Order: sequence, then C-alpha cells, then structure tokens
Amino acid sequence: MASCKSGSALSRRVFLLGGGASFIMTACAQTEAQMPETDAGTQFYSESPFRALTDEDWQARLSAKAYYVLREAGTERAFTSDLNTEKRDGIYHCAGCDLALFSSETKYDSGTGWPSFYQALENRIATSVDYKIGYPRTEYHCARCLGHQGHVFKDGPVPTGLRYCNNGVALKFVPAEVPG
Repeated sequence: MASCKSGSALSRRVFLLGGGASFIMTACAQTEAQMPETDAGTQFYSESPFRALTDEDWQARLSAKAYYVLREAGTERAFTSDLNTEKRDGIYHCAGCDLALFSSETKYDSGTGWPSFYQALENRIATSVDYKIGYPRTEYHCARCLGHQGHVFKDGPVPTGLRYCNNGVALKFVPAEVPG
C-alpha cells in the first residue's frame, strides 16, 4: 500500500485500477494545489445564446471531432493536435463559441500529448466532477457554451500547481498581433 505525504492511504484495488505509479503521483499531487471553484464564471454567461443551441445546431457548427469532444465530452487521441506544439504568443479560444479561455503565457509542455495550461483566464471556465474512468476527476467546460474542454489535475507547475489538460480540437488559437 502506498501513501501520500498528507497521510492518506491508497488501497491496492485503487492502485491497480488507477494505473499504478502515475495514479499515486497524481493522487499525492492533489494534496498540494487547490482546485478551481466549481462553476466559476457561469454566472456571467447564464443568458448566453449558445446555451440555447440544439444538438442539430451544434452539429452544423462543428466538425465531427469537435462535436464529439465539446458536446459529448469525448477525448481526442494524445499527440494528434497541432496546438500541442504551438509556441507562438496568443490566446486560446473555445472552438464552440470563441470565448477566450487561456493565454499562451500559461501554456507549458506537460508531456501528456495534449495542450496544457497552468491557469485559465478569469471567469472563463466551469467545472464538474466526473467518474467515467472509475475515480473522480475535475472536468472543465467553457463557461459560455458549456462545451467540454478537458480535465484539470493537481500535478502542474508553479505558481498554481494545476494542469488544465485540454483537447486541442476544443480550442482555436488566435496569435498575438505582431507590431509592424
């Protein structure tokens, strides 16, 4: 049996189901950082017309892959998004409604194969808990259209200790204007 420095123990079953050492590292890291507030930002967008769109409207607006991720909470395969290696200055927007979600200043290479950020722009995401893989994870969504973006974990870099692991297909990169 393994334990985190906080003193909590993980059972052998959780260890085996959770993916072994990487699960322990994630579970232990989760005692270090504070997760974002649940439903942060949704109050600012509660009257958004994007909330009234039907599934048919979303299917017409999005590619099949984007629809699968944004509207069905799917996950794209790791290392398939060009945004994973994007290095330019700019802002990452929701591919569903174009709300700015992340600055390139908070992007980093997590080695996971998905674009990762240590901080979202203020009041731009909402969170919920999902149990799809057998243990709780914090899922985050665009606060305006509620499109699924990814999951946030407590194993990121300073200053927040968080890793927003984002599906690239759920984002649109807008490069910073180059003075000229």
